[in-house]
Amino acid sequence: MKRQMTFAIAALFLFAGWSLAEDDKPFKVPFETLKTQHIVIMVKLNGKGPYRLIFDTGAPTSIINNKIAKDSGVIAKDAKLANGGLLGPVATNAIKTLEVGELKATNISTIVADHPTVTLMDKALGPVEGIIGLSLFGKYKMTIDYQAKEMTFVPSDFTPPDMMKSVMAMLTNPSPAKKVVAPAGQWGFSVTKDAKDTDAGVSVKEVFAGGAAAAAGLKAGDRLLTLDGRWTDTVADCYQAASAVRPGMTARLVVLREGKEVELTVKVATGL
Repeated sequence: MKRQMTFAIAALFLFAGWSLAEDDKPFKVPFETLKTQHIVIMVKLNGKGPYRLIFDTGAPTSIINNKIAKDSGVIAKDAKLANGGLLGPVATNAIKTLEVGELKATNISTIVADHPTVTLMDKALGPVEGIIGLSLFGKYKMTIDYQAKEMTFVPSDFTPPDMMKSVMAMLTNPSPAKKVVAPAGQWGFSVTKDAKDTDAGVSVKEVFAGGAAAAAGLKAGDRLLTLDGRWTDTVADCYQAASAVRPGMTARLVVLREGKEVELTVKVATGL
């Protein structure tokens, strides 16, 4: 029996110029899995490649490393990148064309950075040259057939919002005290974590009166362990998890409060 998982993808930034196959038939995309069980796909950028990228259902953006960004012309070979905090030098640009399997897209925003985790995986399991995030497939309902090692994408009427500015603000300003969880939906709380803090979760720094988190009973000082089933061991983890929940949807928070785990249900408010 084939094992299949279906995801209604809630992506995080807007793409334009999608090229649909004749009669809008579903797109077929082959994939492989690494020893770590990460899914990887072969991708062409601006007609160059193919390059081997991780397909990450938890990533709010797509990221490609400097090597393939320069090789494919996404950035100039002598481009000077800005400081990106934990990721080092970063840039944002548009990929003119991206091809993977039968899927072809144009004018795709991406972050150019040598992500430390991707770099380690490249050395151990390479080549691994970037991440394709959920944002790429936001206009599609997706099925993953693990037995056939094939993904199918069916066009949907969902229009993903543009999250690139928010993500870049997070990456270029690594100060924990300024990390406010405010992706497409409005959550109404901020989190922080000291660099020497190695315990699970992040600390809830502030809960804003009248917000969704306050209505759910979240309190400043709570230790947020998971958000909608995703671990929140760093501020970036928390941001990514929050960004995957669409406005108007509900999400379950698990917090540590006075030594006990407490479950809260938050209905994410719609932003302006």
